Amino acid sequence: MPRRYDPDRRRRIIDAAVRVVGRDGMAGLSHRSVAAEADVPLGSTTYHFATLEELMVAALRQVNENFARVLAERLPPDGDSGDLAADLADALGEWLGGDRAGVELEYELYLAALRRPALRPVAAEWTEDAAALLTRRTDPVTARALLALLDGICLQVLLTGGSYDVEHARAALARLIP
Repeated sequence: MPRRYDPDRRRRIIDAAVRVVGRDGMAGLSHRSVAAEADVPLGSTTYHFATLEELMVAALRQVNENFARVLAERLPPDGDSGDLAADLADALGEWLGGDRAGVELEYELYLAALRRPALRPVAAEWTEDAAALLTRRTDPVTARALLALLDGICLQVLLTGGSYDVEHARAALARLIP
């Protein structure tokens, strides 16, 4: 039987892994569950991703793109030097105001790096990329402090089930900006 040409299969498998983690958590992620979700043969998942760690790395890379895209839109390379605290607070509000389950999923995958060393380079990569975006408007030390605060605000909102207060975030972020 000839092999079916399916150039999007790898991406569909990653998308399926993201959906499985979103629905069932990290504990529900397996080659079998992803194959069923993607509607592909089990061998396809193991062909593209020999280990679950490889699949998790690909999924984390994909979900990291969401906030990075929002941040890049708010901090363009040729952007002005306006109110950085307001821009970041608005970016965070846009991200948290979108798909809440998606944001939770991003943090679940991000925090999975605590127990899965294979994910740590991807988490560090995201931090480096985000810090580089922020250094368009501030110094490197402040950029890292702002990232830490953004993470803290996100986690507080997600863990408490509370609502995001853009003015509170703006005021807190402004305290870190020289």
